Amino acid sequence: MTPSLTWLDPDEPFPCVDDSWGHDSPAPGLLAAGATLDVWRLKAAYANGIFPWFSQGQPILWWSPDPRMVLYPAEFKLHNSLRKTIKRFRTLPSCEVRIDSDFSAVINACSSSPRSGQSGTWIVPAMIEAYEQLHAAGTAHSVETWVDGKLVGGLYCIAIGRAVFGESMFAHATDASKVALSALVGLCRTQGVEMIDCQQNTAHLASLGGREVSRAQFLTKVHEARANDELDWTFKPVYWDSLLSSPSSV
Repeated sequence: MTPSLTWLDPDEPFPCVDDSWGHDSPAPGLLAAGATLDVWRLKAAYANGIFPWFSQGQPILWWSPDPRMVLYPAEFKLHNSLRKTIKRFRTLPSCEVRIDSDFSAVINACSSSPRSGQSGTWIVPAMIEAYEQLHAAGTAHSVETWVDGKLVGGLYCIAIGRAVFGESMFAHATDASKVALSALVGLCRTQGVEMIDCQQNTAHLASLGGREVSRAQFLTKVHEARANDELDWTFKPVYWDSLLSSPSSV
């Protein structure tokens, strides 16, 4: 039997995340539908462990899955091949990491990147517009891989205090998205971020050290982190040092 679903009016608060659909439902983790993608609504969602995810032609759907896939920066698996890539990358004048230099290009590239097992994208035009507004408000950020003056990979994420929520990555060159993710992990390690939200479990994230935690554990960490000072979204070479000083992974 399909459970009932809360439909939100534009100004209506989110229901309790414990009301999300369970594992025996058609859509585990689904919490509510409707409302808007305004900046205040998105901030309220992420601050409470909720995120929007829907396809073109669907209403806005809000999710809070249990368990939750996360990446602890301290547990990031820097495999030897990626370690060599980063060592080489940081020495070449033609290679650089930039933060927030072209958020629009990053989110649009993420939207158009093909995904294994998916025929379309959840980063629909309404989402792009909403997250560009969130970026203008200082809450959404892009970490970018540049080579020879061209954007070749990157990711975008949300940050509230020291709570960081990863959204999507893209790569137009080998390891370009992994370089951006490594830079984000280095930033988080250096500035005391304990956890990066990855939302859904994937083999790729698991290979880099991601793991599942209960929603209750996740929300406890989010509530602690969001109360801290905002991060400094400037890339610094010391971020590489924090990664390369870690033991190698196979």
